[in-house]
Amino acid sequence: METRKIIAELDKEITLLQTVRALLSGSSNKVRVTSKRRTLSPEARKKIADAQKKRWAKAKKAAKHS
Repeated sequence: METRKIIAELDKEITLLQTVRALLSGSSNKVRVTSKRRTLSPEARKKIADAQKKRWAKAKKAAKHS
């Protein structure tokens, strides 16, 4: 495993542990959680959009018949 990957995994684990500690101690100090955004391919975005449109259509149809 590359050193950068190991450091990234350690950073994620440290952030998680800090968050859990803050929650358990009832601390009002917010722990800033940084995460890298994943980029989706155009095909994946279209698939998600189509699925959402299908859900909206189903909800609209159900509301009409109620």
